[in-house]
Parts: sequence; structure tokens; C-alpha cells
Amino acid sequence: MKKYIILDRDGVINYDSDEYIKSPDEWDAIPGSLEAIAQLNRAGYHVFVVTNQSGVARGLYDLETLDQIHEKLTRELAEVGGYIEDIFFCPHHPAENCDCRKPKPGMFHQIQKKYPVNFADTFYIGDSLVDMQVAQTVGCIPILVLTGNGKKTLENNPDLHVKFFANLAEAVFFILSGNQTRDC
Repeated sequence: MKKYIILDRDGVINYDSDEYIKSPDEWDAIPGSLEAIAQLNRAGYHVFVVTNQSGVARGLYDLETLDQIHEKLTRELAEVGGYIEDIFFCPHHPAENCDCRKPKPGMFHQIQKKYPVNFADTFYIGDSLVDMQVAQTVGCIPILVLTGNGKKTLENNPDLHVKFFANLAEAVFFILSGNQTRDC
């Protein structure tokens, strides 16, 4: 049986910016995140990325530039022995009220159309409330990382009952330790 894990991008794999990541030059991996993905790959996990990218609809960058950013992610990840199975993104503005923008589950439905993923056995790691909401909506096991918007998410949502870790590397260590449960 294949094992899957789903990651948010900005604030989890790479540093986030209130000004948006608008070019490959602005994309910088959070220390340890690429190595953590490679560890997941070596442990047999197929890794997906799901990411809201409203900067496309806002005219801050185009789809070609987004592809170049993802090529940089893929290239740097390959340098440490890792890979991403597939990247799903929502290019829409929040006002468009599309079905794919998190916290709506459209990108997760796209994953299930292409891959035999059982969300009940799948961790979803993100840094925002919408990440935790979509994980719970589709039945994934949510994990919050405190990088990116994670600290703010935890402070602003004291009733949020999810496991949380300092960063992706610590979350992956937890997952690979085999001691995980669905409970917080």
C-alpha cells in the first residue's frame, strides 16, 4: 500500500512573504525542509503539495513564473535526494469563491481523481487555519508547523486541537517515529 503525505508550500517548505513569492529568486527553502521531504521519500512516502497562489489572479506573477518557482523547488529538492509527486495549486483570487481555494477541498478532490489516496491515513502539514480546516474537512490528519503563519494561527485560535511542531523537519521526525495517532 502506498503512503502519501500532503504539504502546503509557503510557510512550510519555503519562507512566506506578505508581499508574495513572485519569482524564483524570492523562493527560499526553510532550513531542513527539503531534507525532511527527502526523508519522507526514503521512507516510502509520496509527497504532494497543495498551495493557494492568488498572486496569479492579482497579476503579481503569471503561470509561467509559478512553474519556474516550482522548478526551483524541484531542482533544489532533487539535490538533496527528494522529489514531489505532484503539485496542485489554486491560481484564483479569494473573491472568485472557487472550489479549489483552501479551505475548500477542490485541490484534494483533484488529488483523488489522479491518485488512490486514502485521506484518513494521510497527514496534511500546513501553517494556517485554512490548512487545518481543509485537512479536517477531507479527513486528513492535520499537523500545524510554527514556521510561516503557524505561530499566529495557534495564538489566534486557542481552541484549535491539532498537533503542532516547530517546523517541517520536526513534524517529519514525529511521523517517521511511528508514534503518531489522530489525537492531539
